[in-house]
Parts: sequence; C-alpha cells; structure tokens
Amino acid sequence: MIELEGVPELVDPVMVAAFEGWNDAGDAASTAVAHLDKEWKGEVFAALDAEDYYDFQVNRPTVWLEDGVRKVTWPTTRLSVVRVGGEKPRDLVLVRGIEPSMRWRSFCNEILGFAHELGVELVVILGALLGDTPHTRPVPVSGVTSDADLATRMDLEETKYEGPTGIVGILQEACTHAGVPAVSLWAAVPHYVSQPPNPKATLALLNRLEDLIDLRIPLGELPEDARAWQVGVDQLAAEDSEVAEYVQSLEEARDTAELPEATGEAIAREFERYLRRRDPGAAPGGHATDGGEGPNYLRDNPGGRTRPPKPPRPESDDSDE
Repeated sequence: MIELEGVPELVDPVMVAAFEGWNDAGDAASTAVAHLDKEWKGEVFAALDAEDYYDFQVNRPTVWLEDGVRKVTWPTTRLSVVRVGGEKPRDLVLVRGIEPSMRWRSFCNEILGFAHELGVELVVILGALLGDTPHTRPVPVSGVTSDADLATRMDLEETKYEGPTGIVGILQEACTHAGVPAVSLWAAVPHYVSQPPNPKATLALLNRLEDLIDLRIPLGELPEDARAWQVGVDQLAAEDSEVAEYVQSLEEARDTAELPEATGEAIAREFERYLRRRDPGAAPGGHATDGGEGPNYLRDNPGGRTRPPKPPRPESDDSDE
C-alpha cells in the first residue's frame, strides 16, 4: 500500500505524465510537463526507486558538487502536485521521468497506485513522434484513448494502432485495465528538424491539454520561443534549395489533405478556443490568456534554432501511435 504523508486532499485531480526517450521527439512532451511544474511551482512528493526500473549503463547517474560535497543524482521518475486556483480550481499530479529500462508492468502499477491514493479522475499522457509534417503549419496533435465511451464523450479517437509501443502506450493500456480513464495526446514533430527543443510542439500539446481538461495554462515565454523557433528554421531552410523544395512538397500535401476539414464547424470550434483564451477574466488564480492574440499567434507562427538535415526522410522508430 502506498502511503502519502503531507499531500493535501486534491480538488478534481488530473494526472499528467510524460517520459523522456522513445516517446518524446524533440523533448516536446517532457518539456510540456516541466513547463506546468515551473509555472505552477509544483512540489515533489514522491520519486520511484531508480534501482527497480533503470539500467544505469543506459541512463547514467550524474555526480555534482554542493558546498564541496559530492552528490549523486539518479535517473528516476518523480511525482509532484500543483494547486490551481481561480473560479474553477483543479489540481494536477505531474509525472515526469525517463522511460524505464525494465519492469514496465510494475512501473505502471506503481504509478496507478499513486493515482488511486490521490483520487485521480483522469490520466493524460503526453507524447511526441516524428512525422511527415512541415514546420510552417500548425503542429498536428491527436488525442487517442483505448476507452470507447471516453472517445465518444471527449471527442477523441479510439486508438487503432498496431506495432511496437513505448511506455506511453503501456501506461495507457494499464489505466484502461485498471478502470482509470486515460488519454494520450501526441504531437507530430517534423522529422527533418527533430533536434530538441521544439517549443512549437510543446505549445501545441499544452493548447490541446487546455481544451481537454478545461483549464487555462500560463504560457510564459513559450509563444515567443515558438515564434523564434519557426523563424530560425525558415531561415535555415531557405539557405538550402533541396530542403526548401521538400518543405514545400510537405506543405502542399498537408494543405490538400486538410482542405475537406476546413468546414464552418471546424472554423467555429477554433474561434471558440480563441475567445476563451483572450477572456480577460481568466488571468486570476494562476490562469493565463494568450495576450490577446488569436490562434495563429500560438499555433502557426513560431520559429527555430536548429538546422534541418536534407531529405529524404531517414528511418524513424520514434512513433507509438
């Protein structure tokens, strides 16, 4: 039995998890959870025993000095809690760590033990994968679940994926078998500019998380970082005619595929999100708006710092869904 001392009773708690490694292209997912932890000043209340789940030759501990004393930081997964006030208070349990090297079922059971003790109502697992998506377009974020009822109720896609999976897929299945509602949010990162960080993908995940749990998230400097990221990638791609041509082909394919989706209903949904985010009454209690800019400011216009390699696309196994 997991005993939690010093953790207050939580209000409508949602667990949000992300893991570095195979399911975290561009570090987009783990950075999103780190952002939540920083903006809402999360308090760590538990850490899993590194000895149980990690191969230290794969994920090595680090040594550092504090006042001349050598200390060791072990790779692990930590849990923290953030209290979100405002008119509609809701608490988050943040799970952030590294994809475990072994004993995945025990790892998931331990996470679910915390979820049960804390009364978690929903588990949201963030992931990022490499895809054929242009950096100049909004980042595609898909919400998937193994629960047919949850898919219908929350307008999600019921996962049909078959193939190799990572800890994101395993934890979602574990939640389903334990009767805990669980959703995975996946951001698609351009494979030709996969180096971290990718603030545009991180921002897209946080936007989708906002919509899913109906909670305004303070974005801090992320919108500006995302714009700088895209501007930088634009400049680097323009210097290489092959890359520029390849990006144009991805843009044409994306625009053609999405043309049937540009319906009045889809535009209305996006405009509703825009109005919610610029609601001036959302700022108190730790909530934040997007500073009065519309969806394009947050989703379409960010820029970059890393140089994309030339196509064709390399083989990637960073995909789970």
